[in-house]
Amino acid sequence: MLYFILLAFFNGIIIGLNRAINGKLSDYIGPFQASFVNHFVGFLFLTILFFSLYQFEIPNQNEIPLAAYFGGFFGVFMVALSSYSFMKLGATKSLIYAISAQMLTCVIIDTNDYHSLKFIGKLIGVCFIIFGVYLLQKGKEGAVIEKNLNTTN
Repeated sequence: MLYFILLAFFNGIIIGLNRAINGKLSDYIGPFQASFVNHFVGFLFLTILFFSLYQFEIPNQNEIPLAAYFGGFFGVFMVALSSYSFMKLGATKSLIYAISAQMLTCVIIDTNDYHSLKFIGKLIGVCFIIFGVYLLQKGKEGAVIEKNLNTTN
């Protein structure tokens, strides 16, 4: 279990780095162009990795539901949106809002009984986390304003 926790933690680091790099790239070439570059380079890397590790077989299309292919669509959309939001909000706020939405979405996806106290407790917990992050951001903004006020006196 610890292995999977560390793997998920490492994935979070990679997501943060990916969004920051794409956000910076989008400053230079625009968010959709940055998304294109991200996916093109990723495609090249994955193609080399795939063909060096596996034998290529065309899957039986009847066994794969159509909805399974939407992951690529959402991936492209996510990278483009995060590149754009990084330009406007900055790294911290963009990640805070994205992670907050991910937590809410995952609580909804992982729940079987939406009327249970456990689900309500999870939603309240996520709301507390989001509110705590909001307070952290407000505290940082207040500290910057206070620092600016003190330096002008």
